[in-house]
Amino acid sequence: MPAREMIRAEGAVEEMLPNRMYRVRLENDEVVLTTVAGRARRGLRILHGDRVTVEMSPYDLSRGRITGKSDETEGEKR
Repeated sequence: MPAREMIRAEGAVEEMLPNRMYRVRLENDEVVLTTVAGRARRGLRILHGDRVTVEMSPYDLSRGRITGKSDETEGEKR
């Protein structure tokens, strides 16, 4: 497996932590500690309950980075 191959998963933001860190519950009920990826920091506003796309390294599946946000949220509709 190449070192650059990342695992992508969908999930919902469960908890917002200091320093733009988030706990995301994936669709398979795993919880991942994430941060927002590089360019996404500028335009993404992430709130509790938002559906997000997470990339994880195959070497450490407990940490990842948020690369995108889905239009639909689990909480309140806009």
